[in-house]
Amino acid sequence: MQLRFRALDIEKPDSRWQSLFGEYWPAYRAWFLKEGDGARPGLGECREALEAHMPELVPVWRELARLAGGDEVAARMLSLYRPPAYIFGCSQAVWSRDEPFLIRNYDYSPKLSEGVILRSNWNGTTLMGMNDCLWGLVDGMNEHGLALSLTYGGREASGDGFGIPLILRYALERARTAEEAAEVLRKVPSHMAYNLIALDEEGRHLRIELAPDREALVSDEPVSTNHQAGPPNAEYAAQVRTVERSELLMRRLGDGAETADAFIERFSRDPLFATGYERSFGTIYTAIYRPRARRVEYIWPGFICRQGLFAFREGEALILYGDDAKLELGQQDWAWQAPAGTQAQDWQRLVPPEAGDWRKYLPGFLTE
Repeated sequence: MQLRFRALDIEKPDSRWQSLFGEYWPAYRAWFLKEGDGARPGLGECREALEAHMPELVPVWRELARLAGGDEVAARMLSLYRPPAYIFGCSQAVWSRDEPFLIRNYDYSPKLSEGVILRSNWNGTTLMGMNDCLWGLVDGMNEHGLALSLTYGGREASGDGFGIPLILRYALERARTAEEAAEVLRKVPSHMAYNLIALDEEGRHLRIELAPDREALVSDEPVSTNHQAGPPNAEYAAQVRTVERSELLMRRLGDGAETADAFIERFSRDPLFATGYERSFGTIYTAIYRPRARRVEYIWPGFICRQGLFAFREGEALILYGDDAKLELGQQDWAWQAPAGTQAQDWQRLVPPEAGDWRKYLPGFLTE
């Protein structure tokens, strides 16, 4: 199984986004209509919902719909209002000592991921992050040094609201601090249960639990996995080991002897690093957002991509994913193509020439 990751700088919606739309739209259309056209809201409902809850996004939504050829189904899908359910895993935590950072493992299926690291300024605020649903984000950071990331909340509740990738983008466009992000997130209904962690330039962090059947719950907890306040679904919790992962992260954060490098390295190991790719529960990448530096590191075994919000480099890399038996990610091969005129050195090949445990190399990379 493989996924081609691309870093793209699309300042404003244009023909480059249109090309992405053309590439991904057949799959998104099938997903959006999988329960039948009548199961999804009409165009008028979608427009009214956006105008009511995220009005600042409406002009961009209209432009994207135009670039999508004026297709009504595309416009409805792009609103991400009451979309089909989708579930992923993920673990995330805030390291608060020295230079604070937000670290997360994104657990999903490579077959269902876009693999697009997008830098954009579509509404007056520069953002970069991992794209999803054509213009949403599953994690990202803005020019003010606010980082946001999400995990699935593990609850079966679903209802009236928006898909979380668009909500996350909206919060990054509107907020400068963790507190402001929480206020934005309180006001926009989410169609499913998700946990978000916000970390700002001053090192302040908040965890925001969203759900369609209750008010948002905001706390200063530095960790989130795949459950929310209250007893988790026992079968699901056991399957994804959400409590085990959360308790491990909390113990390590509370250990005064734990170093930043050691904490980062734990995200490359069981139980935080998952390999159930065929079950849509494999670690696709690790991301480390550093708000003070406005930088992010995307990490795969033996390979790391460093990006800066104001030092962004386009490029691409093919990541190969092992199966459950291998318990490794992309160890055996790499492919690299860089579009003409880009600087490939920010996508660093770090595969050791001999087979071995790539984890021993990781801390050194991050202290360069």
